[in-house]
Amino acid sequence: MSELAVATVYEAAGREGLIDLALHRIVPGSRASGSARPVLCGQGDNLMVHAAMAHARPGDVLVLTMPEPEPVALIGDLLATQAKAQGVAAILVDGAVRDADELAELGLPIWARWIRVRGATKDVPGSIDEPVEVGGARIAAGDLLVLDGDGAAAVAQDRIDEVLVAAQEREDRERVKRAKLQAGELSYDLDNLRERVE
Repeated sequence: MSELAVATVYEAAGREGLIDLALHRIVPGSRASGSARPVLCGQGDNLMVHAAMAHARPGDVLVLTMPEPEPVALIGDLLATQAKAQGVAAILVDGAVRDADELAELGLPIWARWIRVRGATKDVPGSIDEPVEVGGARIAAGDLLVLDGDGAAAVAQDRIDEVLVAAQEREDRERVKRAKLQAGELSYDLDNLRERVE
């Protein structure tokens, strides 16, 4: 599934589920997909990130949020090391990460709103597996998350099969079209755009 691009999945979903944030992709060239595991932390606090490590399942995409996003590091090298050991597929942080060089070397795919060294407290209980909102998208436990160099998109659990079929069909159509473009044909004509202009 991770071979399908965020743009392809987003378009196949009817342009729904965009996580509309400027995200830092911490591991260059990484892409990932998996089942969402939302984590709502206390404000400026990462106690629930530690708790999430005890509940994480292989293939999960941890989605770390706070009531109000702020540039506090919810994840660093040691938490990411635990996540990788638990088989987590990726982490999406609507907050900050730190130890960016170490995270890149670790290789666990991570996307974050900020890179900041400011540390979190560990005092405030929150929730795991309750729906959260990130970048205008509602994300519930079990939703599909797809992440790559363009950012991230979410697909509601009850639409996953439908959207994956549509995304694969779109990918197949684009493969055929790409071959035509490489042969010198123009999208101006293939997409019947000339008549809109001329």
